[in-house]
Amino acid sequence: MKYLIFISLLLIILSGCFSGGDYTPKPRGYFKIDLPEKKYQTYNGACNYSFDYPVYASVFADSSKESSPCWLNIAFQQFNSRIHLSYQPFTSPKTFNALVEDARKLAFTHTVKATAIDEAWINYPDHKVYGIFYTIKGNTASSIQFFLTDSTKNYLRGALYFNELPRQDSIQPVLDFIKKDIDVMIKTFRWEN
Repeated sequence: MKYLIFISLLLIILSGCFSGGDYTPKPRGYFKIDLPEKKYQTYNGACNYSFDYPVYASVFADSSKESSPCWLNIAFQQFNSRIHLSYQPFTSPKTFNALVEDARKLAFTHTVKATAIDEAWINYPDHKVYGIFYTIKGNTASSIQFFLTDSTKNYLRGALYFNELPRQDSIQPVLDFIKKDIDVMIKTFRWEN
C-alpha cells in the first residue's frame, strides 16, 4: 500500500513537470481612468493675477499655517492631486534672485529619486510673464514645478503633487493630462498690476 501511494504521488508530480504548457506571467494591470473633456474657466480672485484653469478642478486658498495671502491650491479631486501656488511680491533684485534660487533648489531636491530633470524657459513678453518649467521624471513627490514672474515685482511658484505613493508608471496618463492643463494655465496667466 505504501508503494502504491508513493508511485501515485510520483506520477502526479512528474505529470505536472511534463504537461507541456508554457506559462507566461500576466503583466500588472491598472484601473482604467476616465479623463474628462477639456474645458476651462478663468480665475479672477482677490490676488493680482489671473489664469484659466479646468472646470473639473477647484481653486481655494491655502489654509496651511505657513501660508501667505494669495497662496492657492488647484485641486483635481478626481485624480487625488493638486497644484500648489505660492505668490510672493518682491522689491529688490536680491529678493528676486533668492526666490529664483529657491525654486531651483526645491526642484532639484528631487534628484535623489529623479531619473532626469528638464528645464524649459517660459517667455511671454507681451504679457510680462517669464519663468522656468521643471519636468521631474521618476518616482518623485512632485513631477512638475515652475515659477512665473514679471521680473519687476511679482513672483509665483507652482508645484504639482499627487496624494499617492509616487509610482511614475501608474500616474503617467494623469500626469500627461494635467500637464496640458498647466500649459494652458501658464499661457493664459496675466499679472493684474
